[in-house]
Order: sequence, then C-alpha cells, then structure tokens
Amino acid sequence: MAIMVKRATVRLKNNEMDYFTFGRGEKIFVMLSGLSVKSILNNAEGVASAYRMFSDEFTVYCFDRTKFLSENYTVEQLAEDTAEALTALGLKNVCLMGASQGGMIAMYIAARHPELVGKLLLASTCARLNPTAEKVMKTWVALAEKGDINAFCDSFIDVLYSKEFAEMFGRFIRLAHRDVTQEDFNRFIILGKSCDTLSVYDELDNIKCPVLVIGAKADRVLTAEGSVEIAEKLGGNCELYMYDEKYGHCVFDEAPDYKDRIYKFFS
Repeated sequence: MAIMVKRATVRLKNNEMDYFTFGRGEKIFVMLSGLSVKSILNNAEGVASAYRMFSDEFTVYCFDRTKFLSENYTVEQLAEDTAEALTALGLKNVCLMGASQGGMIAMYIAARHPELVGKLLLASTCARLNPTAEKVMKTWVALAEKGDINAFCDSFIDVLYSKEFAEMFGRFIRLAHRDVTQEDFNRFIILGKSCDTLSVYDELDNIKCPVLVIGAKADRVLTAEGSVEIAEKLGGNCELYMYDEKYGHCVFDEAPDYKDRIYKFFS
C-alpha cells in the first residue's frame, strides 16, 4: 500500500519553501536532501516508500531549498531560510538528517538554532570544502552552464554511485532527468556555487546535541576526510560510522542497512 504524501508550501518573511510530509508518529524527523538539478518533491512518493519504516513512529518532513534564489546565495542563507521554515511550522527538538549539501545546511541550523534540533545525523557531508570537493562542484556547475544534460548525468552518476549501482540504475537516472529545463539548470548553478561559501567548521563547537556522522571511504565528492573531520571536531557527543570502499557518496541510497542505522539513532 502506498504511503500518503502531503505537499505544502511554508511562507517565510521574504520567501517561500516547498516541502512534503508523510507518517503519523509523534516524533518529528526532518530530512534535508543533497544538491540536485530536480526538486526532491518530484520524488516525494519514492522517498516516502523508501522510508516507510519511519511512518508509524515519526512524522517525516522533507524540505526543498528556498523557492526564490538570487545570485550569490550562500549555504548560510539556505540554512537560515530552513530554520525559519521549521520555526514557522512550530517544529523544534527535531531529529534532523542532512545529506551532502543538506548536511551543510543542517550543521548551521544545529549550531545557531539549538532549540530546533534534538538529534543530528550528517550523511556524506563536510564542514568546509577540500580541493576534491571544489573540483567536483566546479565541474557540475560548468556542465549545467553548458546545458548539457547527458554529460551532466554521466558526471553525476560516475562520482555519486558505486560501479555496480550505476550499471544497474544509470539508465533510469538518465530517464528521470530527460525533462530538465534551463530554469532547472539555472537554479542548480546558484545552489552549486553556494557550496563555495561553506564555512561552518569553526561553529561546530556550538553543536551540543547528539550527532551521528556517516560517511563512506570511497566518497569521491565530499570525501571520507570530510566526514572524519566533522567527527573529530565535534568530539565526545559525536559517533562516526564509515562504510568501506564498496560504497561512495550516495551510500545512503545503496547500503541496505543505512536506514536501520538512522532509525536506531533517532529512536
């Protein structure tokens, strides 16, 4: 049976943010997804199906990025917009999971708005870009600027997923992006460039809630070092789990026990 998904928009002081919810539990689980050329809302039913194990104990909120973006938007601004959305919806002390760029946003929220976050899970992310991450972001932005969806998808699939996963699902990923528009690319360019502004490392000491950092040793986007560095900086209130070289950046989509780890930590 399909899980009921509700789509909505929360109005901010100077902007709007789309989101969807599913589940009926008392606990609040907030998901912030990674950088993508298409909105996470396009796959709302797929996300709900993949995370159906949470639907009894949790009400799950999955937020898109700010609807109206201007040039030179920063990760810090994205985080403040998301914090404003949580506050507007009356959400606090949530179980917050941020994957990749979503993790960057989540760290700012936990550091600056501690009342909003009860537990924090950081998936395949980093607190500051290293040369590998900078190169990947610049490559993706350049391909988006050219509007070359085939080369863009090839690059995404190549560095995000394991070889086995790419061979199995690469065709479906390309099909899902066949209708990408120039407007989608323009939005991606702004969001991709915003990663260059990431500078939350020195604020990690302000995060006091329990944290679980999950990374992968073969992460070719934000790197294994990005996850390890966060855990070392957070110290005692942080647990680190690293998957082996079988998995890459999108280990959260591939590892069969990943959702079990999320559930155990948040429950």
